[in-house]
Amino acid sequence: MGKSKKLNLNRRKKREKSRDLKKHGLPLIGIVDLTKKGHAYIISELSEDVFISRDNIRYALNGDKVKILYNRNKKNKLEGEIIEIIEFGNRDFVGVIEFVDNYAFVRCDNRNMPYDIYISERKLSKVDVQDGQKVFVNIIDFSKGKNPIGRIINVLGFPGDNDTEMNSIMLEFDLPIDFPDDVLDTANNIIGEINNEEIKKRRDFRNITTFTIDPYNAKDFDDALSVRKLDNNLYEIGIHIADVSYYVEEDSILDKEAINRATSVYLVDRVIPMLPERLSNGICSLRPNEDKLCFSVVFHITDKVEIKKQWFGRTIINSDRRFTYEEVQSIIDGVNGDFNDDILLLDMLAKKLRAKRFSGKSIAFNRIEPKFNLDDNGKPIDLFFRESNDANKLIEEFMLLANKKVAERIGKVKKGEKIKTFVYRNHDLPNQEKLESLSEFIDNFNYELDLDENKIAKSLNNLMKEIKGQPEENVIENLAIRTMSKATYSTNNIGHYGLDFDFYTHFTSPIRRYPDVLVHRLLDKYLSGGKSENKTKYEDLCKISSEQEKKAARAERESIKYKQVEFMLDKVGESYYGVITSITDWGIYVELEDFMIEGMIRISDVNGDFVFDKKEYCLVSEDDKYQIGDRLQVNVDSAILNNKQLNFSIN
Repeated sequence: MGKSKKLNLNRRKKREKSRDLKKHGLPLIGIVDLTKKGHAYIISELSEDVFISRDNIRYALNGDKVKILYNRNKKNKLEGEIIEIIEFGNRDFVGVIEFVDNYAFVRCDNRNMPYDIYISERKLSKVDVQDGQKVFVNIIDFSKGKNPIGRIINVLGFPGDNDTEMNSIMLEFDLPIDFPDDVLDTANNIIGEINNEEIKKRRDFRNITTFTIDPYNAKDFDDALSVRKLDNNLYEIGIHIADVSYYVEEDSILDKEAINRATSVYLVDRVIPMLPERLSNGICSLRPNEDKLCFSVVFHITDKVEIKKQWFGRTIINSDRRFTYEEVQSIIDGVNGDFNDDILLLDMLAKKLRAKRFSGKSIAFNRIEPKFNLDDNGKPIDLFFRESNDANKLIEEFMLLANKKVAERIGKVKKGEKIKTFVYRNHDLPNQEKLESLSEFIDNFNYELDLDENKIAKSLNNLMKEIKGQPEENVIENLAIRTMSKATYSTNNIGHYGLDFDFYTHFTSPIRRYPDVLVHRLLDKYLSGGKSENKTKYEDLCKISSEQEKKAARAERESIKYKQVEFMLDKVGESYYGVITSITDWGIYVELEDFMIEGMIRISDVNGDFVFDKKEYCLVSEDDKYQIGDRLQVNVDSAILNNKQLNFSIN
């Protein structure tokens, strides 16, 4: 059969398949999950994703909401075609521009974007851009030819430049870099001085010992602790939170910008704040020796951490000292320092609160975070690890207590009372199938997990203690974390499984989280006897906040991954020991013990006749076997900065 006849036959088969779908297929609405190869899967209410071949995509992109027709193919797999794009997802992309004669193409960084974007001569003439630079582009049309047509929104700079790469990460996840001029102007026009009329409305804590405890490089201090001894063996502990809602009025320009951002983003080398710096680092920040407006929770508490009295309301404070975690830890470790007795008292109470929490079903993961020392150009010159210590846990316990009690104050109602609209931080039950897989996996290391619903939390805590310091610690902990549901914001309270709290919210970080601002507004209104707010409005705001939080977390992880690969550039050719973290049919992923950095060994580069066992997630041959948790020595073959990728080979 000639080539042209083969092509015609293929086209005929595609048309027949398309007609068959239109005649017999079922309609379905879902979200496109596009692959680098150009085909897609439709995520919907169905338990199984629907496969869409490249020929049936119809110019849909990753994240688009689409209508499809689908049925089962000869292999009993769901397959379909897109018949309508209902709602566009992201149409903005970051990539490197390559000139071809008088036009250009942009090769996108996004792994889920299979097309290069065409830039016409006319569009090129409107911007000052050089071949090989990174650009931010917007797709404007799909009508001509195979490639989408775009326009350049912004020229970011050359690949490898620190600012270029960090800005690229932000834009890749549709996160804003700069504040609009009108937002900055509004912030700059806010009066920072506090008038006497406002002070009279508030409870005054300016003469009570108060201090902040934050990371050494923090600039926005949104929480402070006050402490004083009362009679009858009671202590008054105040948890004072920056009163952002006083300065950011509802529906104002600042408020709308805060909704759009919903969270501050913490990249390796910078913070992109939710609020302009005049507010986040200035007016709202609880800097020492300055009068500051707060929203506070105040407890009268015994040395057995029994709460005898609690109060919620607006206050004014004046912080006596700005502590770093390191300074507080040294006092806890026995070095005499400022407010020594107060620090030790808070540490004692925090440890008792923590012990009380973990006597129930609260879960503790031993999270170790990679951190970098950077030079003036943002290049990583050193990598170290930060683990939560007593100083961190001191702050954590009092913030958890405040969040819990604020949620209970509004959410816990007496029989017959109407539940008022509020914002909760929910954490659902863990995924049972993932727990079972984890149990099977850790059995290879002679660990056990009790899957009884009432015992799983305590069993997980015991597992974390057992693996502490072991080579497989990080692998097992990461797998355990993946069994957990993702925490989200909602007006429908289901409690927080991980903390074992029936009611929980976010009240303590309004400088960097928009839900905390909402909680302040609602709490203030309800304390004054106000009626319940519109539930639909606040649920929509919760969804925006949850979605933006996910984007920010992904951007933060990408910035870490970029710096990890950059850190390894001068280590290509060296050998290190690592632990296998996962195995797929294309590669073995190994995390280096010295750096907690992950790279991949291609299956094709492994010597021997190995077969991937999908059920056991291992690589097997007649004589050998590689499985998750195995320790092995690897060579660093290459560090590809643009793809944030490390390639290893077995030594």
